[in-house]
Amino acid sequence: MPLRVLVVDDSNFFQQRLKEIINRHPDLQVVGIAGNGREAVDKTLSLKPDIITMDFEMPVMDGVTAVRLIMAQCPTPILMFSSLTYEGARVTLDALAAGALDFMPKNFGEVSQRAQSLSDKLHERLLTLGKSGRTPIPKVSPQPERPAVPVQPRPISAPKARSSRARPELVIIGASTGGPVALTDVLVRLPRVFAAPILLVQHMPENFTKAFADRLDKQCQIRVREAVDGDRLEPGLALLAPGGKQMLVERHGDGATVKIMQDDRVTYKPSLDITFGSAAKQFGAGVLGVVLTGMGSDGREGARMLKAVGSEIWAQDEASSVIYGMPMAVAQAGLTDRILSLTDMGPSIAREVL
Repeated sequence: MPLRVLVVDDSNFFQQRLKEIINRHPDLQVVGIAGNGREAVDKTLSLKPDIITMDFEMPVMDGVTAVRLIMAQCPTPILMFSSLTYEGARVTLDALAAGALDFMPKNFGEVSQRAQSLSDKLHERLLTLGKSGRTPIPKVSPQPERPAVPVQPRPISAPKARSSRARPELVIIGASTGGPVALTDVLVRLPRVFAAPILLVQHMPENFTKAFADRLDKQCQIRVREAVDGDRLEPGLALLAPGGKQMLVERHGDGATVKIMQDDRVTYKPSLDITFGSAAKQFGAGVLGVVLTGMGSDGREGARMLKAVGSEIWAQDEASSVIYGMPMAVAQAGLTDRILSLTDMGPSIAREVL
């Protein structure tokens, strides 16, 4: 039986094009169309769709409010469509925090040109999210605003052999689908005084990562910002890889910095494999690599490189993952030292590094 889809958008053109694209796949069927958020809530309750596509800027009721009400009354996997602007990213992050599971850029050019790549991506997202049947990850309350106290960088020593008591010199956390909420859950549980630098790799397009980093910085006790080329690695500072680019690490005599670069040879931009692999070469056994929820297997080969030099790999468990793809890939490859639930991940990282 095909997965039943409810399309929510106030543009008649977008409604019909989405319906046409979705119905091309034999395992997907549009069963309803709503022109605003209020109608979306009503049709969700009456039609009980398997998945919903949701615009955010609509009359009567906006998409974020509709997501919140749907999750409260009839939890359903929701895929948001978002404009590729800072404001669009900010609203999309609000929708993800309210319970939406994933998002796609709303590109009228692609829709008008009948781009096959758009059809393939949309079909993949809808099938994956619809079959997952996941309800959103429980939200956690942001920590109190951190005091404006400077944290002195801890010198980064040369690579050394890992022992059972060795503290990681660097923490790298990667995620894809479900990642914005999962990363928030992990990072808000870390204390302000955190003894290691953190690198974050979240599959996101350009413009989104700046908004996401700003949001995390306001919610967390640690500092968070979008990485720029040459940023120093500092304890208590999380650097988020910018969308559309790759983040590597480089060591110097007085510490380490990130290198931000273009690399069109790789599917994911940013890619966890690339950041993991770079850290394996530069930090040896001094890395704690963490793989969270997400589609695909990005991170597996990089984790293999980290394990080969003695670093530890942790992965999120299936029960708390929105999509058990990335963490499953490293677990099935026999690369995980620990498999943890999302709620245990942040406290466990804090204990490992303090």
